[in-house]
Amino acid sequence: MMESASARQQSTDDPFRHIGLIYRDPDEYAAGCVSFLERGLALGDPAMVAVPGGKGDLIRERLGDRAAGVTFHDMAVAGRNPGRIIPSVLLAFAGAHMGRRAWIIGEPIWPGRSPLEYPACVAHEALINTAFSGRDAAILCPYDASGLTAREIEDAGSTHPEMWEGLESWTSPSYADPVVTAATFDWPLPLPPRQAAMFPFEGIGALTALRDFVAGWAASAGLPEVRIADLLISVNELATNTAEHARRPGTVWMWREDGLVVCQIDDCGRIDDPMVGRIPPPDAAGRGRGILIVNELSDLVRLHCHPGGTSVRIHFELPRA
Repeated sequence: MMESASARQQSTDDPFRHIGLIYRDPDEYAAGCVSFLERGLALGDPAMVAVPGGKGDLIRERLGDRAAGVTFHDMAVAGRNPGRIIPSVLLAFAGAHMGRRAWIIGEPIWPGRSPLEYPACVAHEALINTAFSGRDAAILCPYDASGLTAREIEDAGSTHPEMWEGLESWTSPSYADPVVTAATFDWPLPLPPRQAAMFPFEGIGALTALRDFVAGWAASAGLPEVRIADLLISVNELATNTAEHARRPGTVWMWREDGLVVCQIDDCGRIDDPMVGRIPPPDAAGRGRGILIVNELSDLVRLHCHPGGTSVRIHFELPRA
């Protein structure tokens, strides 16, 4: 992999490198990923691969015996919710190897991602740059040009300072401020459907009745008990924040949609820090712990800030027939 002069210059400004890899077939995929990993492995640095499904096997096969020195995760599981990837996958690995340069391959966007998930995925890619700024790490994110749309490949350029394709590398001319880019993907959520169940609440005293409503509705929708427990923890975290800080009552909506139980919490509050829920606070009671928990437990979290306040929509997958 050859580096352009501009890419080399950019790498001296900050120890962190965030690279978008464009590939079109399995051979290009494996070659680009292994070229990246070989640099870290040659230095004895820690390396991790988090890619969806069987793509990890392509990298393992190409690495051969060297794969024993790499940590592997299935991104379709570990990163099912894009909001979980920075704290629970990327920062967790880098934090476990403090004082050493971390080499990470993460593929959060692939052709199987739904349009519902996509805005959260792009916001995640943008905010990696904020989360890792100044950190001694390199993250390579592959993009399948044969299966993704032209717009999705263009979006990769706006979230990655550096791009690779084949033997070429360049500084992305469309890369922009990560927080600004993430904000452009704060897309409005569709209104809850007419058949959605609604529960207004106000104050801490209303939370018991709210939890009963959520548990009963989720059970009738077919969500398993263990996932109902996760849903209740998530709703309680969000609703407690509303009850303690919002000036007006909040509203919870619940419905089924495309094999998912969906729960939306609306209130008049604002979340101004885009890294809330992505950077673990230094102590257990720190601000942002609640959304961090919600990101960890949910299959998908979509958050939209609007003039009237904030809507947080959480999704839990129903068992398949």
